[in-house]
Amino acid sequence: MKTRARAWLLGCVLTLLGTPALADLQLELQAGGLDQPQQQATQALLDEALAKLPPSFKQRLDRRIEVSWSEHMPADAYGQASLVSTLALNRRLLPGLVDGSAALERTDRPHGTVRQELLATVLHEVTHIYDRARLWPTPTRRLITRCKRQQDSLGLIGLPGECRGEAERRFTLSDDPRLLDLAGWPQYVGRRGVREQHNRQLVRSPDPYELSSPKEFIAVNMEYFLLDPSYACRRPALNRYLHDHFDWAPQQAECAKGLPFLNAGNDFARQPLGEIDPERVYEVDYLLAEANQNLVSRWGHSMLRLVICAPGRPRGPDCRLDLDQHLVLSYRAFVNDVQLSSWDGLVGAYPSRLFVLPLGQVIDEYTKTELRSLASVPLRLSRDEVDNLVRQAAEMHWSYDGNYWFLSNNCAVEGLKLLRSGTANPLLNDLDSIMPNGLLAVLKGRGLADTSVLDDPREALRLGYRFDSYRDRYQAMFDVLRQQLPIKQVQVEDWLAQDAEQRRPWFQQANLRTSAALLLLEQAALRRQLLLAQDEVKQRYLNATALKDGTVDKANETLQQMLANSGFLSRPAELLGTDGYGLPQPDERKHLEKVSSERQAQLLRLSTDLDKEVRALLDPARGRAIAAVEANVKQVGEHLRTLHKAAGGLQLP
Repeated sequence: MKTRARAWLLGCVLTLLGTPALADLQLELQAGGLDQPQQQATQALLDEALAKLPPSFKQRLDRRIEVSWSEHMPADAYGQASLVSTLALNRRLLPGLVDGSAALERTDRPHGTVRQELLATVLHEVTHIYDRARLWPTPTRRLITRCKRQQDSLGLIGLPGECRGEAERRFTLSDDPRLLDLAGWPQYVGRRGVREQHNRQLVRSPDPYELSSPKEFIAVNMEYFLLDPSYACRRPALNRYLHDHFDWAPQQAECAKGLPFLNAGNDFARQPLGEIDPERVYEVDYLLAEANQNLVSRWGHSMLRLVICAPGRPRGPDCRLDLDQHLVLSYRAFVNDVQLSSWDGLVGAYPSRLFVLPLGQVIDEYTKTELRSLASVPLRLSRDEVDNLVRQAAEMHWSYDGNYWFLSNNCAVEGLKLLRSGTANPLLNDLDSIMPNGLLAVLKGRGLADTSVLDDPREALRLGYRFDSYRDRYQAMFDVLRQQLPIKQVQVEDWLAQDAEQRRPWFQQANLRTSAALLLLEQAALRRQLLLAQDEVKQRYLNATALKDGTVDKANETLQQMLANSGFLSRPAELLGTDGYGLPQPDERKHLEKVSSERQAQLLRLSTDLDKEVRALLDPARGRAIAAVEANVKQVGEHLRTLHKAAGGLQLP
């Protein structure tokens, strides 16, 4: 106690005597070997860097960093910091800094000029020193040391799960779990805290160097946070993280309210470029397509539904009526060779990308074509969590290009990672499920999913929480047939499995009500045949180039053009080239609007051509089956119009 008291007293005396205390970061130029102009130019650079840094950054990093010019650096290097408190700059760049030419000399590096790159280098390297300056609490020092050894020996990103709760630091950035989620090193789902090793948020990056490690990621992003006024608009989630960490932000540009996206809907006549205003998103639903017997769908399909209010409507329950405004976020395997292989899905051969689709198309796709019901379950998220999730989804739409694994990185896994990074809800951190239906169950178990909306099936249908498979409707229409006609089949599937010619004799015997039911069923049969034809085209396409028929070659060419031109809907950044990063800004959006419209018009033309040419790729029996069903649809339609007219009704179209 006496020793401690003497030390405290000595500190008081030194303070009273005016001994200077090091309270803020200092960048101290080592002037040896530098003339006066060189010292002045360097000091101006260091002063500007200090002025750019957040006040809390300088207060926390209360040390003196010695800055010098080195002649022993690679020609393309700008600078490098030591582990603790020295920073060296490449002396080759000093003459341009002194005579001012560095401010004019353009580079192919992200910041444009040599001087801006030097400034960015100082900020980058000082951030590394800040990031390394961790103070571990004494009671957990041994645990952290053991954890760090485990981290280094296994090559892990971030600390092992058992250490995270103990690892409280005064300040650090690169292994903060929240930063890792946003930066592109999320937790492996199902592996309890282990981080993914490869960053797949690699599209629209300001500098690919940021993807090499979390340490470089934070250093690169500090450059742009401090130097680029548009950073808050381009990377809103990371900007908010840095703002909250430092309780400060530099002067920044005003951002547009709407977040850009490319609508991957199949209506090629519409402009694909759209905007999402987070303020108009009332709720987010977990959208689950029920399972079927296909290998890739036997556990269902996991999506997120954005319940978006119509313009002018206040946020509230009535927004659920604005179905034409609602969008679906769906991670899917983008198959750019039209060959869907189960094996490729198991080994991750397909790119996984975030598609933005109109709700109406998703409903038709599952309920009418695949005969699968949809459940739309509201997630219990705060207003802030909804806003952040929408912004994170927009960033993933433009930046993420992952690998789709049916059993380990599928739609449920990708959706859970988006929910974690977007909401930062702590209830999601240790939640694991690789199955879409299982994910809904665990979300319910955590109180995050309100499945009570499904308790009353009739109300769920009426209010849009459930969309039933058309299979039940088709069965109901088939029961209408069986009431009037002596049909032997009991199940609608058995009726539709017949050849079209076997169903045709019943048409003339049908009354008005039964004819209407027959028309609906023949349309369903046609949709089923087209789905089978689509699968057949996928299988035959690989061998089509070996065929000599000119029509087949033409259809092949059209298919290839469609695939090449539709890829932008899953990877929209390809329309912007290599300039810019993050979310597209107003000038980039003008370019996007132009080129996406051109691509969409080309897709519309190609889809019309393909409808004629693709028949050449089908087995003759499949072509005859489609033609027969089309003839059935025409015949039933004509019979229905005749009966309707005879009954005194208006002529049907």
